[in-house]
Amino acid sequence: MSMRNEGIDFIGVAVVFLCHDGKGNFLFAKRGKKCRDENGRWNMGSGALEFGERAVSRLKKEVQEEYNSPVLSHTALGWRELHRVHNHRKTHWMGLDFLVRVDRRKVKNNEPHKLDEVQWFRLNALPRPMHSQWRDFIKLRKEKINEICKL
Repeated sequence: MSMRNEGIDFIGVAVVFLCHDGKGNFLFAKRGKKCRDENGRWNMGSGALEFGERAVSRLKKEVQEEYNSPVLSHTALGWRELHRVHNHRKTHWMGLDFLVRVDRRKVKNNEPHKLDEVQWFRLNALPRPMHSQWRDFIKLRKEKINEICKL
């Protein structure tokens, strides 16, 4: 039986999370050479949803795995279709977007083999280059993020 690749051979589903500390600071990670794609770009967190798994369970697991913090609170922001080209192949994902408050004191780079660095930024002072999907995410979600975070 051959391997099938999510997002290429069939639509992949991922939880996508923008973490914040409740004080207007947002957590981003710089993708390392061992990440699947978009190496060297700054991104929010994400993780593929596995068959039979609940989205919020995956969300909590991914936040803990990537950033070492429990999820203090989360808000579902909606879903997005993610279309792009990677290694000359079209990819198609469904992103389940979340805003997540984490414990800033506990945050650290729990995946240094995949993430070059993890840092806090204000939304008006983000690093470059950003992940290719950031522009679509923030265009759709900025109003709700501002409302929840009281920005």
